[in-house]
Amino acid sequence: MHTLFADSFAALGRLDNITLVMVFHPQYLESFLKTQHYLLQMDGPLPLHYRHYIGIMAAARHQCSYLVNLHVNDFLHVGGDPKWLNGLENAPQKLQNLGELNKVLAHRPWLITKEHIEGLLKAEEHSWSLAELVHAVVLLTHYHSLASFTFGCGISPEIHCDGGHTFRPPSVSNYCICDITNGNHSVDEMQVNSAGNVSVSDSFFEVEALMEKMKQLQECRDEEEASQEEMASRFEIEKRESMFVFSSDDEEVTPARDVSRHFEDTSYGYKDFSRHGMHVPTFRVQDYCWEDHGYSLVNRLYPDVGQLIDEKFHIAYNLTYNTMAMHKDVDTSMLRRAIWNYIHCMFGIRYDDYDYGEINQLLDRSFKVYIKTVVCTPEKVTKRMYDSFWRQFKHSEKVHVNLLLIEARMQAELLYALRAITRYMT
Repeated sequence: MHTLFADSFAALGRLDNITLVMVFHPQYLESFLKTQHYLLQMDGPLPLHYRHYIGIMAAARHQCSYLVNLHVNDFLHVGGDPKWLNGLENAPQKLQNLGELNKVLAHRPWLITKEHIEGLLKAEEHSWSLAELVHAVVLLTHYHSLASFTFGCGISPEIHCDGGHTFRPPSVSNYCICDITNGNHSVDEMQVNSAGNVSVSDSFFEVEALMEKMKQLQECRDEEEASQEEMASRFEIEKRESMFVFSSDDEEVTPARDVSRHFEDTSYGYKDFSRHGMHVPTFRVQDYCWEDHGYSLVNRLYPDVGQLIDEKFHIAYNLTYNTMAMHKDVDTSMLRRAIWNYIHCMFGIRYDDYDYGEINQLLDRSFKVYIKTVVCTPEKVTKRMYDSFWRQFKHSEKVHVNLLLIEARMQAELLYALRAITRYMT
């Protein structure tokens, strides 16, 4: 842990709250820091100030003033033009052109087509090269996901204990690291478990019930396997149901000027893919997946990054301490897979070999509300949502959930963007 903190401080010149929360899972943090360092500071197709500006654009899409402010400072530190910070319209046309891809990728990635890609690559004197575009896409997906983590774990410039987040972005001029430190990392884990003593017995039974369901599902798996048609229909049912998962706190969050100036079309946000009679074909992983297609495309156009991202996906997906709340020696792979596949299902991505009936068995409504909010509209996450799922679990386990959420989200966005790039190239 000490080495990781020292490395992080040496690379960034600060020890930010994201690092302090992620250090619950040092193996993941090491991979995350290595990837982020490579994307922002090592040799690559894009100049350094472009990289930080793209980070600002991506974080601003989710009104994440915490990340926007960090990258405003970094952007200026590497010699970025302060005028660009007055609004996207002051940045070069080439970066302005990226606004549409940023918007669709953040909120409705299933709408990305090869025409989006063509528009960027053939913009005459403002055109992007394929290598630059892949670098930009990886940065956009990285920061959309990091905004999800920031809000999902309550890493926010200001937090109000009762009602969740009080959204008041600090302006660049009065930016202060002390505003950002909300102490989330230093909470004693045992304190939190006893703090919810009103419903300790309820939450205890919650854990027991979840363990029992996992055991029953494993037994059913061993006994019988559903047909392909049945599996496909269970996916469609889960995809439809995911559209009706809303939180009661689902009011609009108006972006502050400080943040909204870094992107266009502030009213554009997340919409479920089958709303308004519009049908988006299911994205079958068999036809285009990260391991066989996305990974090699990224590695070919931006060497070594595919490898780093792949390692990060694997660590997040396979990370386990074989514990669940107060239980030890538990195989949590079924639960981790349900979380990952539920997120991909919300994005219309289907695995032929997965029984989507398991999701409803393992993920209760309050947990689904939390997952959907963190992944699709992170700016609407409240402390109440965080507290209301898995009440008997430790903070470190809830942070672990967030790592799964952000990596599954990043992979889903990447799959849609890279598939569009592949279609353009072929």
